[in-house]
Amino acid sequence: MSPSTVDTHCPYCALQCGMGLATRPEGGVEVVERPAFPVNRGALCGKGRTAPEVLARGARLTGPLVRGAGGELEPAGWGEALDRVAEGLLRTRAAHGRDAVGVFGGGGLTNEKAYALGKFARVVLRTSQIDYNGRFCMSSAAAAHQRAFGLDRGLPFPLEDIARTGCVILVGSNLAETMPPALRYLTELRERGGKLIVVDPRRTRTAEHADLHLQPRPGTDLALALGLLHLAVAEGYLDEPFIAERTNGWAEARPGVMAHWPELVERITGVPVPQLREAVRMFCGTPGGTSRTESGGGMVLTARGPEQQSKGTDTVSAWINLCLATGRAGRPLSGYGCLTGQGNGQGGREHGQKADQLPGYRKLDDPAARAHVAAVWGVDPDDLPAPGRSAYELLDALGVDVHALLLMGSNPVVSAPHAAHITERIASLGFLAVCDVVLSETAAMADVVLPVTQWAEETGTTTNLEGRVILRRKAIDPPPDVRTDLEVLNGLASRLGWEKGFPADPEEVFDELRRASAGGPADYSGITYRRIVEEDGVFWPCPETRPETGPEVTSAAVPATGPGPAPHPGTPRLFLDRFATPDGRARFVPVLHRPSAEEPCADYPLYLTTGRVLAQYQSGAQTRRVPELNAASPGPFVQLHPQLAARLGVSEGDELAVTSRRGRAVAPARVSTAIRPDTVFMPFHWPGEGRANTLTNPALDPTSRMPEFKVCAVRVEAADRVRT
Repeated sequence: MSPSTVDTHCPYCALQCGMGLATRPEGGVEVVERPAFPVNRGALCGKGRTAPEVLARGARLTGPLVRGAGGELEPAGWGEALDRVAEGLLRTRAAHGRDAVGVFGGGGLTNEKAYALGKFARVVLRTSQIDYNGRFCMSSAAAAHQRAFGLDRGLPFPLEDIARTGCVILVGSNLAETMPPALRYLTELRERGGKLIVVDPRRTRTAEHADLHLQPRPGTDLALALGLLHLAVAEGYLDEPFIAERTNGWAEARPGVMAHWPELVERITGVPVPQLREAVRMFCGTPGGTSRTESGGGMVLTARGPEQQSKGTDTVSAWINLCLATGRAGRPLSGYGCLTGQGNGQGGREHGQKADQLPGYRKLDDPAARAHVAAVWGVDPDDLPAPGRSAYELLDALGVDVHALLLMGSNPVVSAPHAAHITERIASLGFLAVCDVVLSETAAMADVVLPVTQWAEETGTTTNLEGRVILRRKAIDPPPDVRTDLEVLNGLASRLGWEKGFPADPEEVFDELRRASAGGPADYSGITYRRIVEEDGVFWPCPETRPETGPEVTSAAVPATGPGPAPHPGTPRLFLDRFATPDGRARFVPVLHRPSAEEPCADYPLYLTTGRVLAQYQSGAQTRRVPELNAASPGPFVQLHPQLAARLGVSEGDELAVTSRRGRAVAPARVSTAIRPDTVFMPFHWPGEGRANTLTNPALDPTSRMPEFKVCAVRVEAADRVRT
């Protein structure tokens, strides 16, 4: 790299691909490859390559805005804007109590910002009402991880291990469009002789790479996993020694598995029994868990498809049970993993944005955890609030129990389920303040909009889907009237009576985060900015090694100085010796298939499922401002099978009205054999009449509180013939 090039990372998905930013002579920066970073080895998708375009003045906010007397957003100075936010929060608290003030964060915030936001909510505002949009990302997988393994990290192994295993079952993930640089690991897997099974109701670009594509009805992944395990039992693929030595609960889980025989599973899922048998043989190889492929082993990787369901936690548990029963967990080149979606979806929930968690993945209702974190923060543990509402429940309470909201890095007007209802709830607030880099659809509704820096204009850490803590480094200065989120929290805290405790320097915040996380499940105490740079990221857990305690971590861990043991190396691979449960054994969880919260009926005869497209990201607030990406994906569409199109009398490009019990969306038809005849698909990146989340069902998983984004009942009609 030249002296004018800064090593950093992409601002989008959880791969956090390495890239360089080179300064242009005429100003600004351009992206250059960073081949040495192991995750993407220089490869980037179009979103990463064009990310600097959102830094341009025409695409982003460049100064604070406040709601004027005439009802319009008007330019303001920082002093006025911060004063208004502080006054709005104080006024609400005085009128309605502390829990009438809510905080909503984002999975794209750095670890430092997520940590500071959680601390701000609980120490300054003393509200329990904080959650973040990462609840909509992988909370079901996180809950299932905790139940089975005692610890949640998206992937318990590095991405490089995927290419070396024997077989991968990829469930509800379209890597080719959502994380294109990761597709190389599946390509390398097949080149080495391994097998790829893709489970998806659509024949996506990823499914086209599969050795076997299973195409179940939306919402039936749980039955599919149970059926595969039933066949593994029947055909002699159980790893009895592994079950006996390293797990608990198989006897309790087995009856539910045996109740899902192949023919029943075919009726539920629509996947033919011969395909079920073929999948089990590919995954299990030979009996006893000793696959004879080049490298052996097997992995199940899930994403939003099976997780964004009202039974998502149980669905993931069923896939984990398949791994445990066949000995494909807790061993090299084997295991279950979740493909985290948002850029810092992993770190964002580890350090305090989530309603029930404190830094270090500690539980807010654990007295020891409260005592440890309160000591770091210098407050009384009894002053910390109890756990609050989950993300959708918090948004649903706006204007009812929660009357003011500080929102940072999220756009629920587009991204929340039952989005028209949530938009109404946001509009009913007494006060709304939004920190964002662009004037999103949600920011446009705010009383105060605070413009904040972007990835290239600030330094901070994120944690990618492998659990690798990486460092985004500042490459350029922001516009003069733009501040960092940490500066915003510093300014608000001082106005609300906290002159200390909220520094604006990210490394100072990270050092406090290390102390707060020390000894917790997500222990970062041994990680420093210097180590991250020198080692291309450090995998947590990484406790600090101190001379007086050996490898153990004390609650007051600080950087070691002088002679002593070498620093902890980090943990790229979890569970090889023991699981993170009290007895070191993984736990089977008994589960049974149940229908989705909403099944097709006479009035709504089709399934709707939603997802992403290659050129756009999440709510599109940033990518929709990039001309190249808009040219590739200019707007929403409805994908439907030719049989369904013929039955409806519509053709490619015709405007279709898709209606659910919650509302109506209109978008052009895209006719394709890649989707089931009983299912339609819509991407969720756009607002307006094509907003897919107008339709989606907010039914919540009872454990994770994840909404059922991935399946609901709809009817589809030509827009010019729509029913009234």
